[in-house]
This record gives sequence, structure tokens and C-alpha cells, in this order.
Amino acid sequence: MHRVQLHYTLSKDAGNALIRNPLPELLQAVAEHGSISGAARALDLSYRHVWGALKRWEDQLGGELIIWGKGQSAQLSEFGAKLLWAERQAQARLAPQIAALNADLERAFAVAFDPNAHVLTLYASHDDALVALRTHAAQADTGALHLDIRFTGSVDAIRALNEGRCTLAGFHTVDKAGADSLTAQTYQPLLQPGLHKIIGFAQRTQGLIVAPGNPLALQSLQDVARTGARFLNRPLGTGTRVLLDDLLAQAGLEPARILGYELNEPSHTAIAQAVAAGAADVGMGIEVAARARGLDFVPLVHERYHLACLKASLDQPATLALRTLLQTAEWLAQMATLPGYSPLRCGEVLAMSRVLPWWEFTRKKRAPTSRKKP
Repeated sequence: MHRVQLHYTLSKDAGNALIRNPLPELLQAVAEHGSISGAARALDLSYRHVWGALKRWEDQLGGELIIWGKGQSAQLSEFGAKLLWAERQAQARLAPQIAALNADLERAFAVAFDPNAHVLTLYASHDDALVALRTHAAQADTGALHLDIRFTGSVDAIRALNEGRCTLAGFHTVDKAGADSLTAQTYQPLLQPGLHKIIGFAQRTQGLIVAPGNPLALQSLQDVARTGARFLNRPLGTGTRVLLDDLLAQAGLEPARILGYELNEPSHTAIAQAVAAGAADVGMGIEVAARARGLDFVPLVHERYHLACLKASLDQPATLALRTLLQTAEWLAQMATLPGYSPLRCGEVLAMSRVLPWWEFTRKKRAPTSRKKP
């Protein structure tokens, strides 16, 4: 049984990858360039180093990694291809946990090395724009802002906020959800006007992640049910699961009609990877996850991604730093480049009764004043 040991690098030029393994990187380079020399050039390593590393790994792992045909380019062996596939699968499935571990380490060392840095703890529904924001915030010219992001379901994120485990909670809802919708029933008990404040962040597109070319011609959830397409869901407590159940109710579809409704993956990234690997035909997710893996995407709905905080923390230095950063031209331009995203009142404090219009506020009638007769 081969065992996995993790380690991390503490360096100013460690790069943006959350987790790295030199063997899959080398195998990927060989697959792309078709030779040891091409892989060595791409990785800025010597031919001798790459050749020796491959031989050492073959000895340690007990299998051939590269094969050569006479007069042909170098190719991965079946064993090498499976190793590369396994590493991709693991990273896709564990992306939220890897990101959380990376955030924990960065937070600790930010405090150790920069006494003036702001650290903001954020529990949030999985979102690629927040991943980009974390990198952008740490590099911003206005001063380091370290976002300690823990990806979890939308419901769990707001509960963490209410229990004092974080300063901000990220969650998403469709625009103008009805008072009788599952969206309203889920979030209304967790949020209280006057206690919570909403900070605008983004509009993003959710829909069906499908294989390239959309071979089953899926255009709606009705098509998913009709064709018996193999579906992957998100877990209970996630905003996407709430959204899906609302959309099924609107379409008059019972969950049992969706093949695979009970199966779930922990993130949009993991769903996209499963579709890319052929383990499922379709899943519910965001466009950027589909495009990143060369998949097709069928938009179903636009939704708002919100950041919630307690009123008491709205003007704390770290929260103010984030609100300021969110409104900079640099960040707005970067978000607009993400497929399926657009900035929406980014960094602005919004009236909860307008963006989440589920509460009805009634004004107290004034008691009639009595007038004395002259």
C-alpha cells in the first residue's frame, strides 16, 4: 500500500497552486510535449534531472511511467495515465478542504510576519470568485488583507456567522425569491433585519454542467428527467441544493424523477470533474467550473451571491478594508473576466428588505389625537 505524505512550502515565490506534486506535473508535461526534452524545457529543468526523476519514481512505485514506440513521441503508460487521473480526481474532490488548509496556514503566517495585516474569517458557499478575491486581496497595493475562507454550505455558513465562528458568511439566492419558496423558508429563520447586514458581491449563473457538445441535448431539468441522464447533486445545506429543489418545484418535478438526485459531490469543481471523467452526464453548478474543464454549460438561472455580517462588525477595520477593496476598479475588472460572473453592487451595504424581500414590515398607525372644542 502506497502512502501519501503532505508538505508545504513557505516562500515569497511559492506560486498560486494550492497543492503541488512534482510527479503529476512531470507526467503532464511529457503528455503535452511528447518528449523528455520538451517536458524538461517546459518545467525549466535539465534533461538529466527529469530522466533521473522518472527512473527513481518508476523504481519506487513499481511500474513503467513512460513508453516509447519506434519513431514515435513519448507517451504515458497506462499506469502513468492512471496516476495522473487519480491526482486530478483527488484534487477536484478535495478542493474546498485544500483551500481551507491553505487559508489556515496563510492566516497563521500573515499574523506572524505582518503585524499590520488585516485577517478576515469568512465561511462561504463554494465560489470561484472568492478564490480569486483571496489572491487579489493579499496582493493589493492598499495593504494586505488575508481572507481566511472556509468553504461550506450556505446554511452552515450563516449558522457559523450566528455562532460567532466567522465575521462574514457567503451565500447565494435567486433574485426576488417568493415568500413561499424553499429559498425563503431556508434563509429567513437564519437572518434578522437590524442584526445582520448584507454586502453586495456578485451576480453569477447557475445551470447544467454537461459534456462537450451536450450529447444528450439537455436544455432543462425536464430534459434531465425525460432522458434519464445520470445526475450529480450537491449536499443538503448547500445553496445549490436549495436552488435545485426550488427549480424542481417550479417545474412540477418530483426529485425521484432525477436519476442520481441522492448522489452528491462537495463542490462545483468536483461535479465538473465527474462529468469530464464520464462518471455522470450532468450536474448542477456554476459556469466557471464547467468552462475550466472544457465542458459545455446550459444556463438556467441568474442568482445573487451575498456576503452577510453582523451589524456590529460592519465598520470594523478588516470589514472596511474588504468593502473598500471590493469597489476598486481593479477587482471589478477581474471579476468581470470570470465566465458567468458580473459585479453586482460590489462592496455596498444593501437593504436586506430589498435584496431578500421575504419580510413584510408594517408601520404602526398613529393613535388619533383628540382636539378640544373651543
